Amino acid sequence: MDVIKTGSAAQATQRAQTPTSVIERYYDLIVSSVADFEFDHCSDAFEPAMKLPPLDARMQSFLSVATAQFFEMGNYRGVPLRLFDLRQNANTQTTKTLASTLIVARAIRHIQETGDSILLFSPSSGNKAIALRDAVLRALKAKLVHPEQLRIVTLTPAQTIGKVRRTELYDDVRLRALNPVFVLDTASPEAVKVVGQQFKSLFSHNPMGELKLWHSLRLENYRFSDQTRAFFDFEYGDAWDTDRKTVHVHAVSSAYGLLGYCSGVEVLKQHKKQVSTPSFLLVQHLATSDMVLHLLDGNFEGASTPSYTKASNGLWVQLESPHFPAATWSPDEILEPTFYTHLPPTAVEMSGLVKANGGSGIVVSLYECMQRYSECAQLLADTPVRLPADPRDLKEWSLVMAMTGCLNAIDRQLLVGMDGCTIHASGSYCRGDYEVIPTDGLTFVSNAEEMMEILRSHCEP
Repeated sequence: MDVIKTGSAAQATQRAQTPTSVIERYYDLIVSSVADFEFDHCSDAFEPAMKLPPLDARMQSFLSVATAQFFEMGNYRGVPLRLFDLRQNANTQTTKTLASTLIVARAIRHIQETGDSILLFSPSSGNKAIALRDAVLRALKAKLVHPEQLRIVTLTPAQTIGKVRRTELYDDVRLRALNPVFVLDTASPEAVKVVGQQFKSLFSHNPMGELKLWHSLRLENYRFSDQTRAFFDFEYGDAWDTDRKTVHVHAVSSAYGLLGYCSGVEVLKQHKKQVSTPSFLLVQHLATSDMVLHLLDGNFEGASTPSYTKASNGLWVQLESPHFPAATWSPDEILEPTFYTHLPPTAVEMSGLVKANGGSGIVVSLYECMQRYSECAQLLADTPVRLPADPRDLKEWSLVMAMTGCLNAIDRQLLVGMDGCTIHASGSYCRGDYEVIPTDGLTFVSNAEEMMEILRSHCEP
């Protein structure tokens, strides 16, 4: 814990420096918390222990891209705004780098200790798959494992194939065969979770030699990594100031990142640190607003969803609820397809935290984001984040959603009594930041059986 410092001097030094490699900086603290996140050993499913490899030069290289940094963005209506930039890995541009790095690190430790070979599997709307593929590639480049020892299979919905990035895992013919990208052509993006569970079951009954399948979506895998947000905030932000009430703003699907932050707060308290109690603003879009609905109603039945009427200008409008868009082009719009989770199991815990510690929930529309777009770009002017001049070139809307939700919540007085807002920059990227995998490099499937057949026929080592 000696690495943790507090106070304005540390903050000023950090803001003048390059981004901090957060997993490396808090490695010992992360290792000390593994018992809090260990999985149920009674389960039949394979999962490596939470143990991490020794921190040698190769591991430092592997961890180096998982960085974070704070940036002050000025005030809005007297409320200080701070950006918590968690999307600095140029190969992912999302906070999923943190969790994926530790997931792969655990796989590395298991492989090094046992000699087993692991096949990581992730059903994903896009960003988790991108980050895991990047982490696997980094492990190979750092020569921590061999290509046959650690492989990855991903399953993404057809709606988000424009997010899947071309890397050496595609360009190298051998790595492409070992690490296929499956695409599920279905009307509902959430179907990847169902098909993913079916694939996991099929694999367990028909294993491929000694290859062990790790279905890595367990919540604790993400809480384990996202506790570093609290460690970093305590050292370089304002979490050390117990007299200050800061709202942490996040565009959420299941709020894994905020729950991880709370886990980090608890770890700090276990180490006898005085930590401020965080408040949260949950930001969602109309297609999946279940976290906000649960916060407002205590269930997912939708009683708080306002009725929209079509105005003469073609917009759908409502004045019933400050928690929902005042105007939208469609009451059912999908603003950002990476947020596709209905009935999230984390809602009960997250709603309890907001009700106990303060904060709120708000739903934003694309129309509102477009109204705020230039304002968001201006607020980001002194940060590394650049929004494209043409909003149609923005391919990940998480950050703009969070910023729009924050500004709207302040306007609508949903954050009364707060001293400032820390906006978690969980993702932002645009056309031109990356090259997509060509369509002929993707493997389109309609069910888990096809996945198994293709994997067995083309991908066995």
